[in-house]
Amino acid sequence: MGRLNYSLTPAGRSSRAMGMELHISPKHAHEICRTLKGMRANLARAYLEDVIALKRAIPFKRYRRNVAHRHGLVGWDAGRYPEKAAKAVLIVLDNALANAEYKGMESEKMRIFHAGTKKGRTIQGWMPRAMGRATPKNTETVSVEMVLTEVKS
Repeated sequence: MGRLNYSLTPAGRSSRAMGMELHISPKHAHEICRTLKGMRANLARAYLEDVIALKRAIPFKRYRRNVAHRHGLVGWDAGRYPEKAAKAVLIVLDNALANAEYKGMESEKMRIFHAGTKKGRTIQGWMPRAMGRATPKNTETVSVEMVLTEVKS
């Protein structure tokens, strides 16, 4: 695995964290990061906890084919409850908040400046079939990066 660099570094005080090669769905990770971008860190943490508890849905805007409607979505209909991906993104968010506290910043004033995903490596796998054949069963991985900045007020 090669070293991954962050997509951007904001000017001023910031905190960042990255989860590398997570075994989650790339589509779910993309939709979660798109939803969280620009939110306050404490509100995003509560939102992810509600997604894990199946109380609030993540709106699916890009990967929305054959996705059912969910109640409670404002301005959008299609959505899901990606629990596994939400748990992984929540861990990355907690790491970014811990890094902010280590740098002396207040966690209540942190805002998600950037949340993005990158494709990780594909883990090769095989599923045996009848007559001595085999079908590929590969596992995709995702790297999630999160950059937090301080809000002035």
